[in-house]
Parts: sequence; C-alpha cells; structure tokens
Amino acid sequence: MAVRKGNLMSVRDDVKVLDATLRDGGLCNNFRFTDDFVRTLYKTNIKSGVDYMEFGYKADPDLFNVEEYGPWKFCREEDLRAIVGENISDMKIAVMADVGRCNFRRDFLPKSESVIDMVRVACYIHQIPAALEMIEYFHELGYETTCNIMAVSQAGGYQIEEALAMLAESSVDVIYLVDSYGAFYPENASDMALMYIKAVEEAGKKIGFHAHNNQNLAFANTIDTLSRGVSYLDATVQGMGRGAGNCALELLLGFLKNPKYNLYSVLTFIEKYMIPLRESGVVWGFDLQYMFTGQLNRHPREAMAFTSQKRGDYCEFYKELLDHE
Repeated sequence: MAVRKGNLMSVRDDVKVLDATLRDGGLCNNFRFTDDFVRTLYKTNIKSGVDYMEFGYKADPDLFNVEEYGPWKFCREEDLRAIVGENISDMKIAVMADVGRCNFRRDFLPKSESVIDMVRVACYIHQIPAALEMIEYFHELGYETTCNIMAVSQAGGYQIEEALAMLAESSVDVIYLVDSYGAFYPENASDMALMYIKAVEEAGKKIGFHAHNNQNLAFANTIDTLSRGVSYLDATVQGMGRGAGNCALELLLGFLKNPKYNLYSVLTFIEKYMIPLRESGVVWGFDLQYMFTGQLNRHPREAMAFTSQKRGDYCEFYKELLDHE
C-alpha cells in the first residue's frame, strides 16, 4: 500500500479548504439564498479559516431563464461585490464555469477588474478539449484555474489517463477528482487520487477532491484522498448539495489539525441559518434512494425525482433501478 502523506496529527501547508455551499447547495433551491445568508456565510468562512469560497456558477443568461434562479446561478460582478466589496481578506473567491453552459469570452472580466480569484472549469471526460480552451483563456485573464472532471466513476481508465496527460501540459493549477455519483469507496477513491497525483505532479499541478454523500462516505473519502496527497478539499455546510449532498464542512474543519481552521463560527451559522433553511422545506442529504444510485454508479436524477415526488416505496424504486441496469 502506498505511504500516506502525513498522519492524523499532521499540519500540511499544501491543504486548502473550499466551501461550495452556495454553488452545490444552490442546486437544492435554485440558488435563492437571501443576501443576509450569503453575506453571513462569507464572514463565517473568513472567521473559520476557509481558503476559498465558491459563490456559484457563471451560467449563460441566454441559456437559462434568469427569472427562475437566484443570482448565484450567474455570479455577476456587481452581485459579488455587493457581498464582498473588494474582498479585503485572505480568503479567495471562486466561481464555476460549466463547459457548454457559459459564455466565457463575454461574461468574464480580466482578473485585474474582478473580485473573482479562481475559475473552476467543470466538464465531462469527452469535453476535455473544450475545457482546455477555457482554462487557457482564464489563465491569460489572470485567474487561478481548476479542471473538475465529472462522472469519472463511469469513465474508462485510458480516457482518464489521456485527459490527465493533456491537463499536465496545460496552464491549469488544480485538477479535481470528482465523485459525481457518490459511487466511490475509500479504497478506489485513494487509488484514483494516486493515479491523478502521479500523472501530474512532475508538471507541478495540485489535485483536489469533490465528494458526494450517496453512501455516507463523502467525509471518509475526502480524508482518505487527503492522506494520499490530495491538497484541495471541497466541503459544504451541513453537506448541503445536490441530492445526497457533499462532505460536511463542519466535519472537515473538525478533523484538520491546522490551528487556522476554527469550528465555532460554522456552528453558529448552522444554528441561525441552516436549520431554518431545512425547516423551510429545502431538502438535501443522505437517504436510501441516493444510496441505491451510489451503489449502482448511476446519476442521481432518478433518486432526485423520487425525492421531489415524496415517494416512500424504497423497495419498489430499487427494483425499478435494477430493471433499467
């Protein structure tokens, strides 16, 4: 077995925590967070030592009806600045740009004119050439960049190897291993992380991990990939995210030994904002329907429909999924 990087008491300077609550969590409520929620979360993350805060997507308003979503689907510069001003803090601001769902040449300012620090380019494995074009464009504008390759649990190994080789030669700063379907276990998450690290470390790239909690393994997979050398760790407050959600920020901050990370502000935020959000009817988190799609390595869309229909016939739903295997 490969040697772990550090131990349970180690403080690693390469580790960065990214809060994706607004972006992944926004998929649960169409990004309709109040300004008070967003501003307080921003301040909470700063107090907690979080390194990056992802505010949402930079989606193309020509492709999505602006009336159907809150502002964090689009992350306009004026909306960001209304929350963070000039962002006089050590925490960096990130947004996500989906391949094929953003007008990146029109909607991004040069870094010198924007409060955004990092652009996370999300793509499927077959979209790597388009992602590379975007990454080089954002790099030229002055941004830090990541490439988040989604749904790799269903990609062929040779495809992943080719994609990593292409990314190693690019200007990208961080390459994310993304468990889109919550199908990974610590063993194969670690194996994949080591493959990513080996493929790009000579090129000086860092590796990140983004987990989904379909099998209640988001936190376990995150800290196991961390122990193998992954540096950038995604998390969300109370695991708020699409479907079963993500690695919980409070779990991760409570685990990391670096004294810069602090849990108290997050706990206060949960009390004042997350619990009322759940009570208002916003739904996310582990449930059996997501366990099924995770075990079957399937997109959770069917489980999300099951949830929205308020079904409770778990056994029948499981049989339906097996019938479509």
